[in-house]
Amino acid sequence: MALTDVTIRSMKPGPKPQRIKDGDGLFLELRPNGAKWWRFRYYKPNGKEGLLSFGVYPGVGLKEARQKREVARRMVADGLDPAVERKVERAAPDVLTLEKLALEWHERFLPKWTPGHAQDIIGRLRLHIFPHIGQTPAKDLAAPELRAALRRIESRGAMETAKRVLQIVGQVLRYGVASGYLTRDIAADLRGALGAAKPKHHAAILDAKGITGLLRAIDGYQGHPATYAALRLAPLLFLRPGELRGLLWEEVDLDAEEIRIGAERMKMREAHIVPLARQAKEILLELHPLTGHGKYVFPSLRSSSRCMSENTVNAALRRLGYAKDEMTGHGFRSMASTILNEQGWPSDAIERQLAHRPRNKVRAAYNHAQHLDVRRKMLAAWADYLDGLKTGAKVTPLHVSMGGGKR
Repeated sequence: MALTDVTIRSMKPGPKPQRIKDGDGLFLELRPNGAKWWRFRYYKPNGKEGLLSFGVYPGVGLKEARQKREVARRMVADGLDPAVERKVERAAPDVLTLEKLALEWHERFLPKWTPGHAQDIIGRLRLHIFPHIGQTPAKDLAAPELRAALRRIESRGAMETAKRVLQIVGQVLRYGVASGYLTRDIAADLRGALGAAKPKHHAAILDAKGITGLLRAIDGYQGHPATYAALRLAPLLFLRPGELRGLLWEEVDLDAEEIRIGAERMKMREAHIVPLARQAKEILLELHPLTGHGKYVFPSLRSSSRCMSENTVNAALRRLGYAKDEMTGHGFRSMASTILNEQGWPSDAIERQLAHRPRNKVRAAYNHAQHLDVRRKMLAAWADYLDGLKTGAKVTPLHVSMGGGKR
């Protein structure tokens, strides 16, 4: 049976060394002193058994050990001895491989990214690039080699992932050019060479009748109060799911009736203001006695030191009877955007409220300065509109011009 991190952490040493197999030659050697060494058993070209060390757990994690195993297995399949190849590599001058360049690039830009985005990037590289072309000298990498690695992703139907990985490798190579390591970005040769990806849309309810049923279902939710509050606030704030579940009480100003999220928590790395409609403020006031003593507005049910799980809102929607192809936590954003545009609200104000960044920097500054008053009225009118749907009352949406007057 393959190892897991939970299994490894729970292992207890005995009086003699123990060997716990992971598979395909990889095993963990648990020594009497508690040290856990990764070992790889293989057969050399002459038929004799060989043993290779991959380091000590947890310094070398399970995932990294398996990657090292796959590299060594490919060497064996090619008729090479991994132990000999390692000695040759260590004796040779240090070579800037694609993996080393990527890790340097990742560390250089780490402060500019959210933790989740940084983890997503390095995860894609470790899964799709490092095992196949990571040890290729960066200056020798050719477009066909990169294309072959991307084809592995495309063969699984993950077209969007292949496109994203190409973008990441391109950023790595452009960093190499700017740093003087490389003379050109060969990833540019593959632009347009990937298959078209099918558009991915977050499931959302966009018609008044469906929204009415959803809001009434949410009102009847019987789960945890914090989850109930998150479900009720999601359509009123239409934040990204990660921004909502990670909301901090220090970002909430009930007196000013607004939420101010710092740039470090936003996808576009720009601070974001969310005006609070009366209904949203009331929900937060109800929730404050329950979670206001802690850091997070929506803390984890297991530990107040962490925020709510990323799947909590979606799981609650499933409990309410909405399948994943009907409604998602992200779908509240699509719902608001679609209806507000249909109601005639200024598209720039809607985009700003969704925290979408305009391509033009001058326009972005204008939007930030000019649309807050419009957005306050828009969110108040939107909350009243949702209340009207839920109660069955007829609510005439308030339309506002760019200057803030009625029309």
